[in-house]
Amino acid sequence: MSYQSVADVETRLTKAGYIPSREIATVIFLAQATQKPVLIEGPAGVGKTELAKAVARSLGRELIRLQCYEGLTRPRHFMNGSMPSSCSTPRWSRTKSTISSELRQP
Repeated sequence: MSYQSVADVETRLTKAGYIPSREIATVIFLAQATQKPVLIEGPAGVGKTELAKAVARSLGRELIRLQCYEGLTRPRHFMNGSMPSSCSTPRWSRTKSTISSELRQP
């Protein structure tokens, strides 16, 4: 299952319980279309995890959450698959829909 358009992303995320801006819907659509990851940054409570949960629900996929702390500031660590030293002991949580560095195919 994949998104067909930016409008499709907006509709499906809204049905999944998240009301996206046009910019967020566009980023999600383009990330899926190009099969590239999205780095979501921001302070606690702004909806980063909720966006990821809604994306997973709207695509019918499981989401795996990887949390790292202390010094994880450069997205390139995730782009090349290496784990930064500050993330040598990551905390994983696995539920039906949680935020993730990877949306797994069904």
